[in-house]
Amino acid sequence: MADLLHVRGLKVELPTPSGWVRPVNEVSLRIAAGESLGIVGESGSGKTMMALALMGLLPGGARVSGEAVLTGDARMSSRACAAGGASPAPANAAGTSPDSSDTHLTGLNEHGWRIVRGREIAMVFQEPMTALNPVMRIGAQVEEAIRAHESRLESSEVRRRMLEALQRAAVPEPETRALQFPHQLSGGLRQRAMIAMALSGGPRLLIADEPTTALDVTVQKQILDLLDRLRRELQLGLLFITHDLGVVAQVADRVAVMYAGRIVEQGRVREVLQAPRHPYTQGLLAASPTLERGKLRPIPGTVPQLTALPPGCAFEPRCSMRIAECVLAVPDLRIASPVSRDHSARCILV
Repeated sequence: MADLLHVRGLKVELPTPSGWVRPVNEVSLRIAAGESLGIVGESGSGKTMMALALMGLLPGGARVSGEAVLTGDARMSSRACAAGGASPAPANAAGTSPDSSDTHLTGLNEHGWRIVRGREIAMVFQEPMTALNPVMRIGAQVEEAIRAHESRLESSEVRRRMLEALQRAAVPEPETRALQFPHQLSGGLRQRAMIAMALSGGPRLLIADEPTTALDVTVQKQILDLLDRLRRELQLGLLFITHDLGVVAQVADRVAVMYAGRIVEQGRVREVLQAPRHPYTQGLLAASPTLERGKLRPIPGTVPQLTALPPGCAFEPRCSMRIAECVLAVPDLRIASPVSRDHSARCILV
């Protein structure tokens, strides 16, 4: 399948009192239309910051480098001319290559992001209660998302699309729910409303940042099934961020494991979970609850501060298999499977 999104060497740098830090460091990944990529890692590993970089929502003062290319389609060729921005690659002022409608996301200005954000790339945020406006009715918030990109639509058409978006997100009794405020909905319904808002602009890439956090198990399953169904029906590229390996096994085709801002292992879900090659991935699996009786084995230590990363492998201070060479340099991603070049790990022992 052709790539919908191709990220190469993406870096995000943030200013701090201690100097510049890189919460996202040399990240490369790809997602095809209709494919789901799971991003896994502990808190502070850079998962959400990478997603915000792909949405153009980084905090002020952030510096972004590398390449993130959203391949074009018929829609982009007509929209990109108004996108604005500059690109590090040979491109016109719209952030698109002169001979294609590909969009270089790292080169867009804010006007350009307003064209791409919501229409081509949308995001479902982690906590719907804080992402939704507490004093606006659900229907009005979905309508606002539609009008942001289709300002000339008649009110009747906007309402029709709003109800259609709620129905697509499996919100029961959409006419009634549209008149309610966020606090009148359960956590699962609020998350479905967020999904409806994200899909209202017809994006091709959907980023879901831990969408099942704080939901009970049965509702989690419903939301995961909904996202998987929408991905297949709409041929969405789905970037699914989570810390739960069980969730990744259920919804993702491929998985990328992040640690201290870098991808340390990636490949097909079955290969990575059944035969992990990086010690960090092995530690995550050993620390995950299973149906079998036994003591969980937590990973010793904590994620290093970005201002004090080790000179070599960032996981080396916590790794039980470290050797002297681990402290010399950051290892490259290496092919980790004799049967698949898609499985790679950033470990000197591979």
